[in-house]
Amino acid sequence: MSNTARTPDGLVIVDKPSGFTSHDVVAKMRGMARTRRVGHAGTLDPMATGVLVLGVEKATKLLGHLALTEKEYLGTIRLGQTTVTDDAEGEITASADASKVSREGVDAAVAKLTGDIMQVPSKVSAIKIDGKRSYARVRGGEDFDIPARPVTVSSFTVYDMRDAVAEDGTPVVDLVVSVVCSSGTYIRALARDVGADLGVGGHLTALRRTRVGPYKLDAARTLDQLQEELTVMPIAQAAAAAFPRWDVDERRARLLLNGVRIDMPSYPEAPVAVFGPGDRFLALVEERNGKAKSVAVFA
Repeated sequence: MSNTARTPDGLVIVDKPSGFTSHDVVAKMRGMARTRRVGHAGTLDPMATGVLVLGVEKATKLLGHLALTEKEYLGTIRLGQTTVTDDAEGEITASADASKVSREGVDAAVAKLTGDIMQVPSKVSAIKIDGKRSYARVRGGEDFDIPARPVTVSSFTVYDMRDAVAEDGTPVVDLVVSVVCSSGTYIRALARDVGADLGVGGHLTALRRTRVGPYKLDAARTLDQLQEELTVMPIAQAAAAAFPRWDVDERRARLLLNGVRIDMPSYPEAPVAVFGPGDRFLALVEERNGKAKSVAVFA
């Protein structure tokens, strides 16, 4: 890409490295794409790696809708140790011998955390409690509770159980797991709750996000690869992959772009991506009383 070329509107699927915040990745992309208009769909903790969806230019308007889609993870849960952050970033607050934990016990604990559940987010998180970030309250030494929130864990699978010994000599068990879940689900809170149910405590030691909605790891590029060649998924292709598609003719396209609420068919999901002639991506719409209401216009 030449220095004068404008970065196209679209998505960049990044394979985020460990140790970077999501905002660190956005800042790097602003430099690569030479634009301030970069955002991300769904935060990944610094420890975590894997799929982070970035929007560039007009595609930033897609991000809020993409953030609500299903996500998939591979992770490692350590049973036998509890930490202040529910992951390996935080200091250990309790240890217990986990060597007697059985596979049957693990499967039962995991089953309780599968399906539609109420989850208490991790205290060291960006959740706002009365307008103040939860992690800021923790740092300030406050004692407080976070209300449980409904989340959906479509699939929670344990692939392997490995006996190990922690640095402090505690016999621990490492679970290799995969999770498919709704937006807003904390995998480290699942780790905490599995350990609590088994009576030995638990925390997350590794996490890799393998999918956000339709965007998988095979489409992701490392920051080094993107520095070599900035790969942007065109906005029309990104929208077609993520949302139901509705094709309209030129007349209806013009009416829609002029703010007229035209008749639209019913779709099982919302929003719906509207395409005009020539595969031109026009807008995201929702159906209201049989009419199309624009939620974001791109043409």
